[in-house]
Amino acid sequence: MTDLIKIQALTAEELLNEFELTEPEAEAVIVRDTAPQISIERLMQQGFYQDAVKLLAHGLPKREAVWWACLAARKAQTPETDEDNVNALLATETWARKPTEEHRQRCRELGEKTQYKSAASWAATSAYWSTGSMTNPGDPEVPPPPYLYAHAVAGCITLAAATIDPENAEQYYQLFLTQGMDLARGGNGLLEGA
Repeated sequence: MTDLIKIQALTAEELLNEFELTEPEAEAVIVRDTAPQISIERLMQQGFYQDAVKLLAHGLPKREAVWWACLAARKAQTPETDEDNVNALLATETWARKPTEEHRQRCRELGEKTQYKSAASWAATSAYWSTGSMTNPGDPEVPPPPYLYAHAVAGCITLAAATIDPENAEQYYQLFLTQGMDLARGGNGLLEGA
C-alpha cells in the first residue's frame, strides 16, 4: 500500500526505465516490482539522495514536479541572486500555477538566458520541457520526450542541494525529498520551517 497518491506508476520499474541511477550501488536498495514509494524511501534511508530525487521526480505529475523544483530553487536564492535568475524562478512559479504556452515560452527564454547554471535556470527549463513543442513557434511541432522535464527537475534539486551549503548538502537533500514526498501525498510541499 502506498500513500503517494500523485504517483501513477504501479512499480518502480516503470520509472527506472526512464533514467540511469547515479550510484550503481543504489540498485541493490531498489525493489523494482513494488510501488515506487518503497524504493524512494529505501534510497533515502541509505543516503542515495540523488537517485531518490530522480525516482521521485519521474513519479510526480509534471506540475507538481516543476513546483518541487521551484521550492528547491527558491531555497537556493540569496540576496545576491541576479535579476535574471530571480525572474527565471518567478516565471516558473507562474507556469506551475497557470501552465499556459505564454508562460512556458517565458520559462524557455529565461532558462536559456541564465545558461543552465543555477537551480532557477533548471526549474525554468523543467517547465519548458513539460509540454508543448521543443521547436520555435511556427516551426513543425516536436514534443519533448515524456520524462525530459523530470531530468531537469532532478538537476535543479541536485544543484540546489549542492550549492546552498556544499558542506551540508545531505541536509538539503533531506529537506527537498521531504517536500517532494509531501507533494506526492497531495500536499503543497510548503513545510513549516522550511
